[in-house]
Amino acid sequence: MQKLKILFLLFASLALKNSFAQLAESRGQDPVVVQYIKNYKELAIEEMQRTGIPASIKLAQGIHETSAGTSDLVRRSNNHFGLKCKSEWTGMTVKHTDDAPNECFRKYESSKDSYKDQSNYLKNSPRYASLFDLDPTDYKAWAFGLKKAGYATNPKYSQVLIKLIEDYDLQDYTMIALGKLKSGQETLAKNENKNLEKIPDEKPVVMPAEPEVIVYSKKETKKDVVEKKPEYPEGEFKINETKVIYAKKGTSYLSIAEKYAIPLARIFEFNEMKVQETVDKDQLIYIMRKRKIGANEQHVVKPGETLSGIAQAEALRIESLLEYNFLQPNMQPAVGSVLYLRSKAPGMPALATGK
Repeated sequence: MQKLKILFLLFASLALKNSFAQLAESRGQDPVVVQYIKNYKELAIEEMQRTGIPASIKLAQGIHETSAGTSDLVRRSNNHFGLKCKSEWTGMTVKHTDDAPNECFRKYESSKDSYKDQSNYLKNSPRYASLFDLDPTDYKAWAFGLKKAGYATNPKYSQVLIKLIEDYDLQDYTMIALGKLKSGQETLAKNENKNLEKIPDEKPVVMPAEPEVIVYSKKETKKDVVEKKPEYPEGEFKINETKVIYAKKGTSYLSIAEKYAIPLARIFEFNEMKVQETVDKDQLIYIMRKRKIGANEQHVVKPGETLSGIAQAEALRIESLLEYNFLQPNMQPAVGSVLYLRSKAPGMPALATGK
């Protein structure tokens, strides 16, 4: 009888977990993100009450920095906020390739230690002091303040945090921490108690689109370009120490996300592309964030190549490529010009005719 009771509880637990996943999907939300919120909302609330950092911001940062708890770094180190060792760190460490190979990152005994340490890091650093003068309910000001203070290099870091907060109702946890909302009254908890059949369909999460950079000079038209497709291995491999696959035209982005256990929105973010259902041509699709520094010193521009295409081929973030070469997103380097991938160029490269 006891065994039957245990089996019943096990199946009930699995059924409940599946219902939560179905609920999230029906609302256009990533169930992996929803589960992360359920796991760490209490920590975020506790840290806000201890230090004043908005719970909404805390959760959004944790979701973003860990790919909702699925990243290699968080699994090996319980590091939810991507904090590197720095000179003042005397605790455990782990090597992880991010902006450069084998960088030193902080390692924690538990997720709670990570949440607490990041709070202390922000609270005790002069560069973030101005944040604590802001209204804790003004999550947009906090998001822009973090980016301005240099917390992240992603130019859209603020927008990513804001979108996560709004798409997943994370502001509710700030209100709970302030005593303006009771635990269990937040949107997530309310929705879990609804009948799934009564939940209307909503549009899926759409991350901010990156600008397209596809420019051809008068002399270099699409008809003049003869593309020689490179040969890539099947399955997962690496370019510039960055995990990538070569996806065929027509492949579903959702199937890629599910196969590699990555939130769908992160696929588009990692590849700096617009949201779409299927791969529109045979191409490289990164399943982790590209690097700030290239593996090669330079890249010679070939006919038909664009800045976005070069960044993709070199596993280099587009903002780094632009910064190193004094370029703007709407510029097109001339064929034969040299682009620097690891450091500042001596000057701007020659631009294509008419640019």
